[in-house]
Parts: sequence; structure tokens; C-alpha cells
Amino acid sequence: MQTTVTFKKIDPSDPLKSYVKKKLDKFDKMLDSPAEAHVVLSVEKIRHIAEITLTCDKLNIHAKEASENMYSSIDTLVDKVRVQIKKHKEKIKRHMSGRKQSLTDTAEFNLSPVQEPGPDILAPDDLVMETIDTKPMDIEDAVIEFNTGRHAFFVFNNARTEQLNVLYKHNNGKLGLIQPGG
Repeated sequence: MQTTVTFKKIDPSDPLKSYVKKKLDKFDKMLDSPAEAHVVLSVEKIRHIAEITLTCDKLNIHAKEASENMYSSIDTLVDKVRVQIKKHKEKIKRHMSGRKQSLTDTAEFNLSPVQEPGPDILAPDDLVMETIDTKPMDIEDAVIEFNTGRHAFFVFNNARTEQLNVLYKHNNGKLGLIQPGG
């Protein structure tokens, strides 16, 4: 792994530099291809800050950690990066194996009767109600309207079917349209 260490508002020291390189060399085993790491070590008042930008193929990781000791900042930073690399590798492994989680996987769902609101379930007083004004429009007009806004979805009244439709951005980057069936 090619590692660059930059010191900001701190005297450059070889022990810190070698400590960072020793810690980051362990990532070579975890990564499939050569990686490049840029580490910035800085001091602001009593905070010792370690920041890393790691690039490898399609993987880009940026992490920052601050504490009262530079070595502990580096250790915590390395742990954060390790977790992100593991998460990325699991995601790739899950994608390659074809075990995508979807709504059709009924084994994943525990279908049980509705329970009373617990600590994880929103109570009615935690629910924010919004009223939207839906005007009749064609799907093409709704796409234009959706692309001009910054909302996660767009609700409109379909002029052709006279039913409520929802336009949203799908995970693959394409637009999705939800319309009532039956």
C-alpha cells in the first residue's frame, strides 16, 4: 500500500509516520488490489486529529478521528476504516452470490398481528402528517416535475387513469412508478 503522511501544525516525527504505515500495511491483506492512502495528522488546541483518504479500485473511504492522544486517534481511525472495508467486502460478496434481499423473500419477514406501539414503533403523536395537493398530470409531466425537485418521491394524480400514482428514484438509478392495481 502506498501511504502518504502529512503533518499539519505538528512537528513531523518518524515514529508517528512508521506507526501509521505499520497499521495501514495490515489492510493489504484485506484489499484485493493495490491501494493508496493519504493520512493527515494535525493538532488543534488539545485535540489530536487523524484523517485518512483511502482509494482502491471502486472503494473510496474517508474517515476522521480526534482524541487527546495522536496514537489513540490513529488506532480508532484504523478501526473505523477496517469496519468500512469489511462492510464493503460483505456487500460485494452478497451481490456476487445473488442473495439480494428483496420484498419477495417471505422467509425474512415475521408476519404477526399488529402490536401495541413499543419503543421501536412510532406512536401516533410522533407521526408528522402532511397534506399534499395532487393535480392531474401525465406521467411525462410528473417526471419533469420530479426531476426539478429534491424530494425522494413525487405523488400525483394520473390524468389518464384518474388514480393516485407515486414516482420515485429506484436503487439502480432509474425512475419507478407505483400505481394501484385491480
